[in-house]
Amino acid sequence: MAKKLLLIEPPFYRLYKDTYALEIFPLSIGYLSATVKRDTNWDVMAYNADFTPNAEIMQVSFLAGTGYRNYLNNLKDPDYNVWQEVKKTISSYRPDVIGITSKSQNFASARTVAKIAKDINTKTVVIIGGPHPTMVGKDVFKCQDIDAIAVGEGEETLVDFLKKLQSGESLDTVNGLMYRKNGIISVTPPRAYIQDLDALPFPHQSAKDVLKDYDKYPLSAFKSIFAARGCPYNCLFCGSRYLWSTKVRFRSAKSVAAEISELRKLGLNVIRFDDDTFGVHRKYIYELSDAISACCPDIKWSCEIHVRLVDEEIVSAMKKAGCYSIQIGIESGNNEMLKKIRKNITIEDAYNASKLIRSHSIEVQTFFMIGFPDETEETLKDTLSAIETIDSDAVSYSIFTPYPGTELFTTCKERGLVDDDFDVSLYNHQSPANHFCSHISHERFRELALEAEKMVDRRNNVKMIKRVFSAGTLRAVKDMGIRAAASKGLSFVRNYLNNR
Repeated sequence: MAKKLLLIEPPFYRLYKDTYALEIFPLSIGYLSATVKRDTNWDVMAYNADFTPNAEIMQVSFLAGTGYRNYLNNLKDPDYNVWQEVKKTISSYRPDVIGITSKSQNFASARTVAKIAKDINTKTVVIIGGPHPTMVGKDVFKCQDIDAIAVGEGEETLVDFLKKLQSGESLDTVNGLMYRKNGIISVTPPRAYIQDLDALPFPHQSAKDVLKDYDKYPLSAFKSIFAARGCPYNCLFCGSRYLWSTKVRFRSAKSVAAEISELRKLGLNVIRFDDDTFGVHRKYIYELSDAISACCPDIKWSCEIHVRLVDEEIVSAMKKAGCYSIQIGIESGNNEMLKKIRKNITIEDAYNASKLIRSHSIEVQTFFMIGFPDETEETLKDTLSAIETIDSDAVSYSIFTPYPGTELFTTCKERGLVDDDFDVSLYNHQSPANHFCSHISHERFRELALEAEKMVDRRNNVKMIKRVFSAGTLRAVKDMGIRAAASKGLSFVRNYLNNR
């Protein structure tokens, strides 16, 4: 009988509210499950425990208020329906190995998943990977229910790990691994980064066979793809370079186009590049844009791009290839703060980039962050002003969280803003507990953060309504009558947003 692997994305948004969800097939467990299915004889199930059908649209102000209180309570409640679902899934599938992917913000949830697994069967091997375990290393083993850590890229490490477990061979030869045996932690040499990304299977190809509740997912759940791994930028708050490295590895334009063609055949009209930053090099952006135009001239796509890459020629090429939405990370509205966090842009650069993108009839989403260690009330207010005035279609807002392993985490530790018992998994980018400013009191910071949360929700709601109406709701109202249209409004908005 074949051995069984269960790959899990831990619940996070569902702990805030069970009608909130991560309505995607996460690329992390997508790549892992596809690679294991191709390269081993193990049975595989991929389980996004943060998914529920027909989830409602999340509001920042709810996440930061009632939602956060719910989150803390539900983390500790073994009877909460999400944990019962996790328990039922594990008990029913009876895996030999459970692989958990974890970011810092859902590591508390990952620990609970590991405990549930061990409570069901102490012989189940629990391996964890992802950004958080890669950044903190051995500290993960403070959770007694975790047996091993895949450090860095996990596809090849997981395959080797499973093969060695199955054969009974020593795990010492599995590079990129930390593991515990008889109370002793062993660390193997680092694994080299995958150089030929084209050799990886497309995640969606095995989704129907491995993904739990596949038929309940909207088609838009499979729209995300990677074109590259790695980020050459050096933002002080970000840990991406520790996971993927600063050297960018690109898939060939031909490979990306082939994946897009397959997604198009599934019925997807819209895709999203999930790269930390799209393109990086001008030549690659042109090559990729040409390849997309040639293979799928009717596809629409979105991406996140660095402000410094935005110019007339680049945006024109992307627009011609079907780009309809671009996200840009701005973070602060204050130039001195932008220097301190090594963003390598000015707020004027960001304003100009947003304006140029919109001049090509491409939607713009802007990312802002408040609460850096050197933040003052003046710099924060500059950010609030930028959020209110920048010419963008949507704003994504977050509060700075010091991720272990990053330079700003060290800064926070040195200034006494975090202590030795700091558990980053109890914080997140909308958490009201977040306060890592040296120059603003917690009480005043919460007042300013609440102002920001309300401003962002209000701004985004207005923009969303305008986009939805421009997309066809006015015609629906005219054709059906106001009462009938109102009854269909929520589903229309959901369908519209699922295709963004």
